Amino acid sequence: MYRSRLGADLSDITLDYVSSINDDTQIIFYDILGSQAHTLMLYENQIITKNDARKILSALQSLKNEKLDTLSEAEDIHELIESLVIKKAGMTSGGKMHTARSRNDQVALDIRMKIRDDINIICNCLLDTIEALVSLATNHQKTIMPLYTHLQQAQVGLFSHYLLAHADVLFRDFDRLYTTFVHVNQSPLGAGPVGGTSIAIDRHSTAKMLGFDGIVENSLDATSTRDFVAEYMAMVAILMTNLSRISEDFIIWSTSEFSFIELADEFTSPSSVMPQKKNPDILELTRGKTAEIIGNLTAVLTTIKGLASGYGRDLQQIKSSIWSASKISISALMILKSILLTLHVNEKQMKKAAESSYLIALDIAEKLVQNEIPFRTSHKITGGLVQIAHESKKPLNKLGITEISQIAKETKTDPNLIMKIIQSTTITSSLKERKSFGSSGYDEQKRMIADRMKKINIYRTSTTKRDNDISKALDGLSNKINELTK
Repeated sequence: MYRSRLGADLSDITLDYVSSINDDTQIIFYDILGSQAHTLMLYENQIITKNDARKILSALQSLKNEKLDTLSEAEDIHELIESLVIKKAGMTSGGKMHTARSRNDQVALDIRMKIRDDINIICNCLLDTIEALVSLATNHQKTIMPLYTHLQQAQVGLFSHYLLAHADVLFRDFDRLYTTFVHVNQSPLGAGPVGGTSIAIDRHSTAKMLGFDGIVENSLDATSTRDFVAEYMAMVAILMTNLSRISEDFIIWSTSEFSFIELADEFTSPSSVMPQKKNPDILELTRGKTAEIIGNLTAVLTTIKGLASGYGRDLQQIKSSIWSASKISISALMILKSILLTLHVNEKQMKKAAESSYLIALDIAEKLVQNEIPFRTSHKITGGLVQIAHESKKPLNKLGITEISQIAKETKTDPNLIMKIIQSTTITSSLKERKSFGSSGYDEQKRMIADRMKKINIYRTSTTKRDNDISKALDGLSNKINELTK
């Protein structure tokens, strides 16, 4: 339909090569909405007649309820929809639908509408997952576990503290995507191919009808820039990287060597030959799909980094990367939420692991500091105590005065003070006495949990308002269409 300048149609092989129609199925609905808003704007600005607008809008409305045949000769969904409108409304009316616009501003519009909806879905999924983390944390404020650095036991902590840490990470993912929405929700419609149009259209009108916050003013910027796609893809890649880290922890902790947690059966897979196996395949796939998302981001950046100003057909290739990123991240969040809600936590094993090491060493050193011993000296004393305890296969609080005196003499410290401190220090006392803001102490868990629950409610209100604003605008568009076509 668009090949009027050219003398021959595309061959089947060439058409298959250039066609994006299979990727475009994700944006059919948005393309119809954009065409409806554009048609209404043309009518309201007396560019087409009421009769023409009625026929075009009726044809577009009927397409919403039809399964479009993507095995057509159309190169993309824009051409297919326009050809179907012309078939239904006739060339005299249907042929006017594309007045004062281009496929270039059409596809940019459709992608922006798709991404903004995906952002809102992901933000809601993020809040659901964060709420699952905080709810689980509420139930495990007393569940003692080791905290790690370099995969080595470092300090005693609480499982709730671990869960809240990842809740805070996902809050930042929410913040990043919430901000990205602002950059995405700007309308490019009416920018034309690259330099605008001589026809007196109203770009602000279509933007308002479609629920955009404003317009991408510069027509060159509107049609050829995909930085908003790269930003969205980067935010999703960061999100997936964070989900992959949680997955890795849970994979390790579900091993028989750790046995800290057990995944529900529906989130594991058996072995084809070893009947005893319960493999964390779902979490492993999250790690693998994260790599795919990072690859998609790289593909998008690599595509746009070498393009000259103005639209290039290369941009067609980034659409599948966007759809994949959205689908994977939404699914990953929904699955993680379900895993958290069904997770079995082996509290005894976690506590046993914490008790089997020397996680109170720092607490002992800090108590020495509180008795006016320099930290470096306290560090040396505690390190020496740990070495003796390790060699004698004893816990620190089982060391005798003779063993303690050896270290006390080297550091010119009262052995009775050291004895008093190590006998009064346990993993439980450590958590009771941990007072620094944001620490893994008992008191801080209560405060942080209450704070995060309030934050979830505030964020839900903001996200719901965005959803409602778009729905209200599209309802207004629908009412206008119904009024004109009845």
